[in-house]
Amino acid sequence: MDDRIISSRLKDEDFPYETSLRPKKLENFIGQESLKEKLAIYIQAAKERGEPLDHVLLHGPPGLGKTTLANIIAREMDVSIRITSGPAIERPGDLAALLTNLAPGDILFIDEIHRLHRSVEEILYPAMEDFALDIIIGKGPSARSLRLDLAHFTLIGATTRAGLLSSPLRDRFGILERLEFYDTQSLSGILERSAVLLGLVMDAGGSQKIALASRGTPRIANRLLKRIRDYAQIRADRDVTSKVADEAMQILEIDSLGLDKTDYLLLRTIAEKFDGGPVGVETIAASLNEEAETIEEIYEPYLMKVGFLKRTPRGRVVTKKFYTHLKNNGGKHRQ
Repeated sequence: MDDRIISSRLKDEDFPYETSLRPKKLENFIGQESLKEKLAIYIQAAKERGEPLDHVLLHGPPGLGKTTLANIIAREMDVSIRITSGPAIERPGDLAALLTNLAPGDILFIDEIHRLHRSVEEILYPAMEDFALDIIIGKGPSARSLRLDLAHFTLIGATTRAGLLSSPLRDRFGILERLEFYDTQSLSGILERSAVLLGLVMDAGGSQKIALASRGTPRIANRLLKRIRDYAQIRADRDVTSKVADEAMQILEIDSLGLDKTDYLLLRTIAEKFDGGPVGVETIAASLNEEAETIEEIYEPYLMKVGFLKRTPRGRVVTKKFYTHLKNNGGKHRQ
């Protein structure tokens, strides 16, 4: 279980404030400018034609706003949204119940859609393509198929592992968009908006400092802001400056780029136990007593983004940039 402060995964503690901080309209959504522009066109065109929006697949690392965008799309289209996840739909009947309860134009949002059972996924094919549900009645030689018409709906799927989607399912999405990590300017804007909603006074230096440590992820930015708010309340009269943010992150053991002890442990394991690599992810996972999938999906994307880690055909390699960063930070987070 990834319980780090800088985890991009949604935690129970995030629910109370994350929902209240989420933008409700596309114009208030900060960042992902190219994606927003395309969605605005698709939504306006569908509304002018009086049709549901085409099926949408949103993919990219966790915490970048896929669920938020799904809710915004529903608001912009003036329709209802039903939210579920791949693991929650255990049987074809579960999906059939969801689909038959959708009104015309409604949105069904399936998070972690890559984790759908194959038998459930097959129900989606005619539902997405023909807005119909094929039901098998009876068993054996006497079994017969019954086709039920469905309301024309929009399926929005979200996944952090687009490569795990089957081709038949992926091909049925008309709109496929990847969410990218956010730049510092966008994250600063998100933080400034959140600070106002949380009743904080934060200057540009404070938002910049937190943005740099947010790993390109709004969810992490808002979680850090929440923790720094506690520090500012007790030590700085609720004012969040660059100095206050830096002091708070030192207590949280997070460096200027958002790396924590776990990141350093992973990088140092490769650097010191395997001479900097290349080394296979399974070997790294065994050394850290961690799942290889967690390393690939949770830890590595940001470390590659900042240029500290490379994936090569022979395995993972720590870069010179990491050694320089380690030296500049005084060799902190030693094992």
